[in-house]
Amino acid sequence: MTHLRKLMLEELQRLNYSEETIRSYIHAVEDFSRPFNCSPDCLGPRHIREYQVDLFHIRKLSSSTVAIHLAALRFFYTKKLKKGWSIADTPYPKGAHHLPAILSQEEVAQLIDAASTLFHRTLLITLYATGTRNAELTRLKFSDVDSKRMVIHIQGGKGRKDRDVMLSPKLLEELREHWHRLRRKPRVWLFPGNHDHCADHPIDTKTVWHTCQQAAQQAGIQKGVHPHTLRHYAEFRTMPSRTGISPILGRFEKSAHGIVFHLFDCAVWEWSALKDCRACLVWVLLTEISRIKPGRGCTLMASSSQEPYGGDACQLPQRARAGPSDYAE
Repeated sequence: MTHLRKLMLEELQRLNYSEETIRSYIHAVEDFSRPFNCSPDCLGPRHIREYQVDLFHIRKLSSSTVAIHLAALRFFYTKKLKKGWSIADTPYPKGAHHLPAILSQEEVAQLIDAASTLFHRTLLITLYATGTRNAELTRLKFSDVDSKRMVIHIQGGKGRKDRDVMLSPKLLEELREHWHRLRRKPRVWLFPGNHDHCADHPIDTKTVWHTCQQAAQQAGIQKGVHPHTLRHYAEFRTMPSRTGISPILGRFEKSAHGIVFHLFDCAVWEWSALKDCRACLVWVLLTEISRIKPGRGCTLMASSSQEPYGGDACQLPQRARAGPSDYAE
């Protein structure tokens, strides 16, 4: 370990950066100095601009990945070397905003059924039913499953924030069956690693990624499917279905005209059928409406018919759309 690397590592640890951020920043600074065959403290803004062009046009990296590399270099020069950093000379790239790939209810069922093993099937069901992120799923512990309150505790999520997600009875049943299928009963991790799933460490995030990729290929789904794809179904999990509580397949999106709520391929349900779930959905709507600037209004729009609802009052239509789900009861 070089002296500069050691100093930067100590500074990152002193400021209590996450392990993933530390790993990314150290790798970015090493990657920056490698093409120039020179120590990074001897390089300047001209080299940073050349490096940024290389990331975009040669390696074809996304704007978010390039921004992480620039953030690492900015930390190295400002915090460690105590040098100036000009935003005008090294601006952060503009990010592209894309709509996520949305699977229909039939495609979700096909994806889960196409899992190669029962262990992989449980991974996909948990992703779909809870809406956890990839890294959050791998770090789940048996102690995080609260069957009395019917919630799952997510510890150390994005931004080091803890939260609770709903635990459906069918998911609880699936997790219990998953525990009985394990040869060696784990004491800590819900999804232990190794080939036989008997290790004292959790699975890797790549395992979940490859599980989604292989299941999508086996099911013949042409859309880009990854662990975060199933997270989009957990934005609103309050609509009733014939088999239990299913997610409202939709999400709020900010636009120049306010907020648009997209609802995706779902069955039709009466607003009066929401009962106890109605208050939860109204709270979500009021929270989003409160963020709108005066005079912009709000629009509720269904993606299938593209018919706007609401207006200034921002009310739900009389018949909302929702779809059945076997794993989000």
